[in-house]
Amino acid sequence: METRGGTQGGKKTARKASPTARVPEVRLPPLRPFGGAGLEPEGDYDGLDFTECDFAGQAARGARFLDCGLFRCALDEARLSRARFVDCVLDGVRGVGTDLAEAGLRDVEVRDARLGGTQLHGAVLERVLVRGGKIDYLNLRKAKLKDVTFEGCVLSEADFGGASLERVVFRDCVLRRADFTAVRMKDVDLRAVGELDIARGVEGLSGAVISPSQLLDLAPAFAAQIGVRVEEPAG
Repeated sequence: METRGGTQGGKKTARKASPTARVPEVRLPPLRPFGGAGLEPEGDYDGLDFTECDFAGQAARGARFLDCGLFRCALDEARLSRARFVDCVLDGVRGVGTDLAEAGLRDVEVRDARLGGTQLHGAVLERVLVRGGKIDYLNLRKAKLKDVTFEGCVLSEADFGGASLERVVFRDCVLRRADFTAVRMKDVDLRAVGELDIARGVEGLSGAVISPSQLLDLAPAFAAQIGVRVEEPAG
């Protein structure tokens, strides 16, 4: 929880700084149109423009994307486990069941995505911005998130079970039925979440900052976690 300034024993206490996350500043170079028939496992893609490509069902395990832009691409059931995205922009991508297990995303912007059932378990996300869009049933179990910002997006039934979150900020987001079971948090800012609904793992909020109103909303869950019953006094 956030520490506010004040006095203790005649000494002024310092106020702990609010959590912040480093936001990626992706500046794509002039891109070359992608001219291939599809993606390939272990493929190397550097400085390419993927616009309105249909990668549904394609297998590209371990592919590497550097300085690439994926614009309005279809990723339904695409198998991209252990893929690497560095200095990339994913804008308007859509798909159900995209497999990005154990993938690596560094200095990546994800804009206005429409995804469902995306598998990112065991993935590593560093300096990633997820802005706008809607992602349902996102699987981030045992993933590592560092300097990640979720801004203006809807995350429905996201599973963070066993994940590590460091300097992660949720701003103007909706978090519905989130699972924070066994999550490790450090400098996580939830205060600007518009709708905070935690299905499981409220104890995982240790290391996060929440607002006073959120504390009131979560009070029943906190009480249940420590075994406290809340009842009206006997009349």
